[in-house]
Amino acid sequence: MQEKQKAMISEMVGKLTNVCWDKCITGTPGSKFSSGETSCLTNCAQRYMDMSIIIMKRFQSMQ
Repeated sequence: MQEKQKAMISEMVGKLTNVCWDKCITGTPGSKFSSGETSCLTNCAQRYMDMSIIIMKRFQSMQ
């Protein structure tokens, strides 16, 4: 069960990284993210996690 959860978390992080990176990083990244990029990445990650929790709760209630 723990291995399954680890795999799901790893998959979620990978998807989150791809989605948020594509959305927030529009140019070639430098040595640091700009304040706009940082803000966008933070908001994107938070919304992604919020939606993942809502979806998991919905599936649990259906079982």
